[in-house]
Amino acid sequence: MTLEDIEAPHRDNLWRLLGLLQDSERLAGAVARDGNTAGATQAGRILRNGSAQSVDGCGSPPLPSSPGRYLARDMTLDCQPRRSSAAARMVSTGSPTSTSTSTSTSTTAKAHKLHRSVPGNVVWLEVVWDELVWVEVVWVEVVWVEVVWVEVVWDEVVWVEVVWVEVSPSKVPKLTSHSSSLPSCDPPFGDLTSNPATPTSLLCVPVASPGREATAVLVCLLDKVTPGDFGRREVKIVEECFKYTLGMLINTMEAERERRLRTQCQALLSVAQNLFTHLDDVSVLLREIMSEARRLTDAERCSLFLLDREHDQLVAKVFDGERKEESVQEVLLPVMQHLPGVYITSSGEVRLPATQGIAGHVASTGHLLNIRDAYSHPLFYKGFDECTGFKTRNILCFPIKQEAGEVLGVAELCNKTTGLHFTRFDEEIATAFSSYCGISITNSLLYKKVVDAQVRSKLSNELMMFHMKVTKEEVERLVEVEVVPPTHFHPDFCSFRYFPRQVHEGRTPLAILSMIESLGLVSHFRLSRESLARFTLMVRKGYRDPPYHNWLHAFSVTHFAFLLIHNLRLTDRGALTRLEALALLVSSMCHDLDHRGTTNSFQVASNSVLASLYSSEGSVMERHHLAQAMCILNTDDCNFLENLTRQEYTNFLDLMRDIILATDLAHHLRIVSELREIAASGYDAGNPRHHQLLICLLMTAADLSDQTKDWHSSKHVAELIYKEFFTQGDLEKAMGNMPLEMMDREKAFIPELQLQFLDDVAIPVYEILAKLFPEAEEPYSSVRTNYRHWSRLRDVYKRRKPASTSSLEVFEDDSLEDDLETEDIR
Repeated sequence: MTLEDIEAPHRDNLWRLLGLLQDSERLAGAVARDGNTAGATQAGRILRNGSAQSVDGCGSPPLPSSPGRYLARDMTLDCQPRRSSAAARMVSTGSPTSTSTSTSTSTTAKAHKLHRSVPGNVVWLEVVWDELVWVEVVWVEVVWVEVVWVEVVWDEVVWVEVVWVEVSPSKVPKLTSHSSSLPSCDPPFGDLTSNPATPTSLLCVPVASPGREATAVLVCLLDKVTPGDFGRREVKIVEECFKYTLGMLINTMEAERERRLRTQCQALLSVAQNLFTHLDDVSVLLREIMSEARRLTDAERCSLFLLDREHDQLVAKVFDGERKEESVQEVLLPVMQHLPGVYITSSGEVRLPATQGIAGHVASTGHLLNIRDAYSHPLFYKGFDECTGFKTRNILCFPIKQEAGEVLGVAELCNKTTGLHFTRFDEEIATAFSSYCGISITNSLLYKKVVDAQVRSKLSNELMMFHMKVTKEEVERLVEVEVVPPTHFHPDFCSFRYFPRQVHEGRTPLAILSMIESLGLVSHFRLSRESLARFTLMVRKGYRDPPYHNWLHAFSVTHFAFLLIHNLRLTDRGALTRLEALALLVSSMCHDLDHRGTTNSFQVASNSVLASLYSSEGSVMERHHLAQAMCILNTDDCNFLENLTRQEYTNFLDLMRDIILATDLAHHLRIVSELREIAASGYDAGNPRHHQLLICLLMTAADLSDQTKDWHSSKHVAELIYKEFFTQGDLEKAMGNMPLEMMDREKAFIPELQLQFLDDVAIPVYEILAKLFPEAEEPYSSVRTNYRHWSRLRDVYKRRKPASTSSLEVFEDDSLEDDLETEDIR
């Protein structure tokens, strides 16, 4: 067939398929970098069936006057100063050769993994499966490139045969069909620096696979240089040539394919060996995963997000393969203002909604996403690049799944360094790699659970050895005693002004049973009296004896929680359910179980067993208190909740967890803005979030309730607190660390520290509580009165002892109190 037999619109498609008509955007990129372009030819993709076709025309445009870069699809180029008779040698050696003697010049652009260079030229190829999408050829002097056929295995070209002439401006050789030297002929293509060249004649010859109907090779001959059109003679020549060489070609292809698969398997086995040696530390494992992912795909950057299904969030600890908490915070703080739901935890984790952005899309769908142009994708957020100065060109995001197919996390690779974008081969590598990642992460998390279980068992045994179980006689005595009303312990027992530490410690378990009984919770939930008594006694023995965080503190907190429920009528007015009220009382009793008299930061700094167990989750001591409470609850004959329904029991445990964790003041500071909004708009008993926030507020108010007592009682408790603080400060100094000012007995100015604490934490708590419930005005008034006392004590202390270095003198010098009383009289 001739060119006149092909409709005009179809010609452009044909030339584009053959690589003779380039995409304007890509061609413009080549011109911008090199300053000129040149033509290229290609062999089309292998067809399944077909017959030889000839497309003829007339005239040949002039040869380009200068060498350049060639962009083509489904083709490759090589510099061959010889005829196609070199085909057999090319197949046997696996690489082209050249007789050019000039020195090679270097290319300015990075290309795909495949880089074949020969004396006198440099060839860069970018291959997507069997599709060549980028070619750069840089050479000098005379180069003869003869494009007849291309075969690609994975991303490596294993067979190239081309027809082309390229010369230096000083020397224009000619080509004939019979000369092995550079002959004389009209060039086949025109000057493509101005317009793309199109062939004037074309012959396509399909070569079938032996014993199969599928086409193995499609041979394309362009622009016949001798007079006449392509005909049956040329078809016979092609068929006869490949009759003897096709078997060798197919065998070579199979050998290359097997070699490629073997190399890939060895690489993945090496990756698996590396990953499975880091199962003992999840953080190290995640960094190794990032490193291997970048290496396998030649990515510039990588991020890993683990899926937290409980909170429906993606959690990132690793950016670019490294932990960089400070830099991550500095970079993301401006971004988070425009991304709702994104925040950084105290442990340096970045959390974002599981459905947000590209990573969220992959996590939700479970499907890989290959984005060639990040800025044109609707899910890409440009704000990250604007804040970091990093330019994201392309992204490969793939899910990491468990064996059952459940998504564990998402890995996001940015910017292919050896090509224009991530290829199909990168997708296959990422998919195979993700299987190893899923197995290693699952095993690492399982290993951590086993280790955690062992540590918990060790801690539980330590607790039980340190605190002996209560005797049967103790339980029987408590059970047999009549449960008296709370006012039996003191007429003001149900008043906010009552100081509960004056109750004898031996009577405190009975007082707790009396409070629970008086609220009607024992009868409502059919609680076992004996199990509740044993549980209470076990909790009492679960406390150690530091100056402040001991059993009396737990009893005081439980007493104030009872006052809030009783005096504010929280269950009667529907502000709390009865289950929430029971959970608040029990959690108050257990909220500081096995407290060691030290803070969370001290546990982490000293690398304690507790820190190794809970530091990754935050709130080290609070999580330990919760664990010990659960341990006691699960002890034989201590589960007083056995008559609750399954749903009630589950809800109770969830409430207990939330309430005890809420005693961490860092948690309170995170929710205080929401509490202020509720105080301003009013409490909605039908809103579950309001219930959750209120019960956290009540727990914090109970935990700080010593600040609401009379001045002498409040001051006495403050002395206990600072004795405990200074003991920790001494330990920190012995470790070589510098304690905080409030922990340093040589630097702490207690009145000033108390005023700061009341201002920042305590007074706002009781202010919000009083706004929500007017009945809570009394403790709010008391804490403000104590604030005035501390302020006056500060002034008197500074006036009388300006050079004092003993912080505890503020408690030990009774004359300071005399001065305060004198001022009151005046």
